[in-house]
Amino acid sequence: MFENVPLVFSGTSNPELAKRICHYLKLPLGRVDVKRFSDGEIWVKYLENIRGRDIYIIQSTQPPAENLMELLILLDAAKRASAKRVTAVIPYFGYARQDRKDQPRVSISAKLVANLITKAGADRVVTMDLHAAQIQGFFDIPFDHLYASPIFTNLFKGMKDLVVVSPDMGGIKLARSYAQRLDTNLVVIDKRRPKHNLVEIMNIIGNVEGKNVLLVDDLMDTGGTFISAVKSLKEKGALNIYGAVTHPLLSGNAIERIEESDINKLYVSDSIPLKRESKKIEPRTASELLAEAIIRSYNNESISSLFEINKDL
Repeated sequence: MFENVPLVFSGTSNPELAKRICHYLKLPLGRVDVKRFSDGEIWVKYLENIRGRDIYIIQSTQPPAENLMELLILLDAAKRASAKRVTAVIPYFGYARQDRKDQPRVSISAKLVANLITKAGADRVVTMDLHAAQIQGFFDIPFDHLYASPIFTNLFKGMKDLVVVSPDMGGIKLARSYAQRLDTNLVVIDKRRPKHNLVEIMNIIGNVEGKNVLLVDDLMDTGGTFISAVKSLKEKGALNIYGAVTHPLLSGNAIERIEESDINKLYVSDSIPLKRESKKIEPRTASELLAEAIIRSYNNESISSLFEINKDL
């Protein structure tokens, strides 16, 4: 698998995913000590020699913000320990929703985070299902953007009367990749958002009457968009409704809203640990996809075959 052996380390945001990745790679998880002082300040020390080595740091940057800070400190410590090449494997890239200045006096936090990660010492970034694909251009270092669709699409191959639905106009490209892989039609929901975390469903573009529906999105926060979409699809005559969401933030009462909705099953990746279990939510691991990216990156091989969205889209 490897000519030599890379070193894989994990922050504290998602250690279980890191263990699954290392299990696939047949490598031990690297030893690193991450502590917090009584005031919450983060302290990091690598417990093995990383001088001249290729290392991979696995750390999602979901809230709280100290997950991002921990990643930056891990990167800085690795560089100061003379690692040869440092790759930040960020299954969930946080602060990606502010990717442009769409109103006066706001921050472009995605660009800020890109600058921080680069300055902290990352030589390469690997992530999955960015909220906005253009964030790749915010980095001046190699950037590998993976798509999670292979994790979910095998569950729906062969399902009769299936359509794929995007819950908003911004998700069309992601939804189209699912529709192409499943050889089915694409439906789009036109929504308007009067305020943050408030969604008004306006129109369903396409036919869902008598159809089984796969509703796909890159992330779910409060669940407002998703649950409103489920309700509207049911009102338009959809039969069974399934969901596939890469990043389950599930803040507030999102899980309760899912359980009370008409969705049959929501499949999510383990890019973010689930806050609690639910009969309607089933996690699917992204460890094999991320591990394959690590293998090919380390061996200087192409990982384009892991990019599941057609370049012509």
